[in-house]
Amino acid sequence: MRSVFSKTGAKVVISALIAVVLSATALLVGGKVMAAKASHAEGTKITQSVLFAGLNNPRGLRFGPDGNLYVAEGGPSINTLSTIGQCTQVPAVGPYTGGYHSRISKITPAGVRTTVVDGLPSSQTTAVSGGLTSGVADVQFIDGALYGIEAGAGCSHGLQGTANTFFRVNSNGTITNLADLSAFVHAHPAAHPDADDFEPDGTWYSMATTEDGIFVTEPNHQEIDRISLNGTVTRLIDFSANATFLPPDNWRGPTALIAHEDALYFGTLGTFPVQPGTENIYKLSLDGHLSIAAQGLTTVLGLAFGDDGHLYALENDTVAGFPGPAAAGTGKVVRIDQHGNQAVIASGLVFPTAMTYHQNALYVSNFGFGVPVPGAGQIIKISLGNDD
Repeated sequence: MRSVFSKTGAKVVISALIAVVLSATALLVGGKVMAAKASHAEGTKITQSVLFAGLNNPRGLRFGPDGNLYVAEGGPSINTLSTIGQCTQVPAVGPYTGGYHSRISKITPAGVRTTVVDGLPSSQTTAVSGGLTSGVADVQFIDGALYGIEAGAGCSHGLQGTANTFFRVNSNGTITNLADLSAFVHAHPAAHPDADDFEPDGTWYSMATTEDGIFVTEPNHQEIDRISLNGTVTRLIDFSANATFLPPDNWRGPTALIAHEDALYFGTLGTFPVQPGTENIYKLSLDGHLSIAAQGLTTVLGLAFGDDGHLYALENDTVAGFPGPAAAGTGKVVRIDQHGNQAVIASGLVFPTAMTYHQNALYVSNFGFGVPVPGAGQIIKISLGNDD
């Protein structure tokens, strides 16, 4: 999930700026990362607290049938393997360095963490561009089994002989790769890729399931694809080819994805500098029909539906301009009702990356990008009260 900015400011390397932001602001106090500030939405019983701290670049998260929370972690920024001279490297933020430090964690309701699977492919951009670390991007349960998508693998990410995959986690702590997502994007290029920010193996971000299959977003190439459990991958929509919904620079970056009532909903990151209120949430039918579900949002990286039918959107950075000191702590959760009315119900989040809903609460991956301290990532619990 990267967008690159040119000297004209059309797009920005979010990884570089976030790392600079977190190093330059007072987020580190006495060697410890501050928690997102507690907040209470006015006139409600909504509260915000830290469920767990000690993660590395947390991304997608999901509750399992056992009642525990499963979190994809990109891993610490300690990757050193290189594939320079072996394959095409990523421009602007590359060449990447790779390693095997990504993992999936399980967190109990009491806030106790254990490792489900470790040693998965991970990679990071150059130090000058921020050292953004990626690995497992999202997790999902299907018929009681845990599945994941990988974003940090592939030769272009410094790991020769690997690929970004859709995989199943086995009961013995191993994984079984079911679909080669790197091979799919190599063989099926998007209509209008951005050469200045091209990721040969893709930067897969979010996953949703329906009775018709598993669906994944790839923001860099601007596509949403369908995966079957037998490993077949097909493209549902190439957003880069959809002139109706794209701005003049042809880039929005589909990120968060969720299934609801026989349709898919996805949010967009948008280009940088950030222009608050310019991003949308789209409704996508399973036959590829696209429409706007909500407008006026900013840097959307997470979506969730509550039991009451409200749609919740996670905004990563809500300050106009390039990510800087003023942007840290501006992440928000916005509630959208059935009439399109919006209300901020949580704030103070620091570059959050994903969100899920469970038993009248939202759970958010916080400090999800560019934090220079190992173990800085958090899971924030937003209790919605009983007044929705």
